[in-house]
Amino acid sequence: MHLHIPLSSINHKFEQIAGRKDRIIVYNKADLADDSVQQPIIDAFKQYRNQHVIFTNANMDKNVKKIIDFAADKHKQDPSRYPFISVMVVGMPNVGKSSLINSMRRIGVRKGKAAKTGALPGVTRSVAVTSIKVLEDPPVYLVDTPGVMIPHLPDPESSLKVALTGGIRDHLSDEVVMADYLLWRLNNFGNFGYVENFKLSGPTDDINFLLPVISKRIGALQKYGEYDLKTAAIFFIKQYRNGKYGKYTLDDITVDSLNNYFVNENNPDKQVLLSKNQEKKLLWNKKREKRLERWKRQGY
Repeated sequence: MHLHIPLSSINHKFEQIAGRKDRIIVYNKADLADDSVQQPIIDAFKQYRNQHVIFTNANMDKNVKKIIDFAADKHKQDPSRYPFISVMVVGMPNVGKSSLINSMRRIGVRKGKAAKTGALPGVTRSVAVTSIKVLEDPPVYLVDTPGVMIPHLPDPESSLKVALTGGIRDHLSDEVVMADYLLWRLNNFGNFGYVENFKLSGPTDDINFLLPVISKRIGALQKYGEYDLKTAAIFFIKQYRNGKYGKYTLDDITVDSLNNYFVNENNPDKQVLLSKNQEKKLLWNKKREKRLERWKRQGY
């Protein structure tokens, strides 16, 4: 799953299918997200699902060996029942599944790429015909799968989060709307790195002001010198995906929000009491309703 959206990237339909099968929850690209969210996520999955969580950076092979060790331990517990271990890698598009497999192969068998990788969702288009060996003794095999898209996104904000992290191809979304939401979230986090990046005099909440500035700085101009706002929006979003604005998570990851999420995950309409901290956010949340309604009218 994606650590930028650790809750929004959970596929509840898959949870029902997987049932009680042995598995590890892996959050890849951990280097691009706020480190402080890791322990609350570990505690919540342990408390509510009794599931083990690992945070990885497949490009740097960080913590990847823990996944191999987890699979190998299954064989060690019962060699006769598990003469070899076969593992399916499942997740939404663009979370780095293929990169993770290649990392495990580098570590386990000292060999190169076995799975095609790319920055766009949908690079892996079919389930591999053969398994990919990532450990010799005991034999551990992996099967890469196409990204499994969440079948239903309950609100426009969740849809925008998935789009921003690359789970939906950009041309299927409105890049300017995505950039507008990203700017709002950056300001909400007090993350004003974009101000220095684009040499602004100060923060702004006006995407219609920011995009022409970006367009001019990167030379994204159309005929007769008109600003190419779409290209500017794409550049703004890609800078975020590459960690240029700092490390943080789009989902609200606090103990209270995690508890409410997992209590309600099987019954999203169930009402729960809000903490005092969450009550303080109600007024702030109301201020964004008009903006979210506008995004909804535009198809999110």
